Amino acid sequence: MPSQQVLQEKLSEIEEITQLIKNHKVIGIASLQKVRAAQLQELKKKLSDKMYMRVIKNTLMKRAIENCKEKTELEKLEEHLTGSNTYIFTNLNPFQLVLLLERGKVTTTAKAGDIAAFDVIVPAGNTGQPPGPIISQLNAVGLPTRIEAGSVWINKGTLVVRKGEVISERLASVLSKLGIKPVEAGLAVKVAYDDGLIITQEHLLTDLNKTKQSLGKAYADAFTLSINAAYPTNENIILLIQISHKEAYALSLGAVIPTKETIIDLIRKAHMEMSSLNGFIKTGTETK
Repeated sequence: MPSQQVLQEKLSEIEEITQLIKNHKVIGIASLQKVRAAQLQELKKKLSDKMYMRVIKNTLMKRAIENCKEKTELEKLEEHLTGSNTYIFTNLNPFQLVLLLERGKVTTTAKAGDIAAFDVIVPAGNTGQPPGPIISQLNAVGLPTRIEAGSVWINKGTLVVRKGEVISERLASVLSKLGIKPVEAGLAVKVAYDDGLIITQEHLLTDLNKTKQSLGKAYADAFTLSINAAYPTNENIILLIQISHKEAYALSLGAVIPTKETIIDLIRKAHMEMSSLNGFIKTGTETK
């Protein structure tokens, strides 16, 4: 049985968590799998002005959720209380939260079984390593070598692993010795609660470039539609006026309606027609 002191500490922690839930609009759950303590501390420090992160036992989080009956649909978060997690409390939009965490990722050395975050090309040059077992280790992962001035050199830049591929134990060891960090480490929000709405990871991930392109196309289509429908807005009013002026100008010329704007072109048009007719008459007269 837990001592009275331990029980009181747990009750105190549950109350703290309850207040965190009540004081924040958004609650995010991020898995701690493959996240190292130093990386988590760095993220906490870096983003402390925008969010509060705390590693909480799932049982204590569940008790705190039960204390917040006024939070609509909050109980649906309980099904996601699995594994080792850090909980994020913030008033940011959950999509802003995910983007901040994505930007906060850092590159780190690889371990066997890690996934390469990008195509890893080991550059040609001096490794700074003395001749020895390193030569066979480099050769084993496809790196051509030579010995020069007492050091092992790599003859040419070589692609050793592609983005998304698994890094072997042998390659992880070589990359670590060369000071190459091919793995991205950080927090990934697996689910977020936003004022009554549960948003899972697949819906939180946003392709910014694709979204920008989609919004750009939507704007262009809407702009074209408003022009074709002659529907005035702040964005198209100048162009609509220019189009209207051009059409009115063409109409007045066609209908021979003199205005301050058209009179010069009407006289020019009349002169050209007169000259053309005069030439035709002269030609006809000479033919006769």
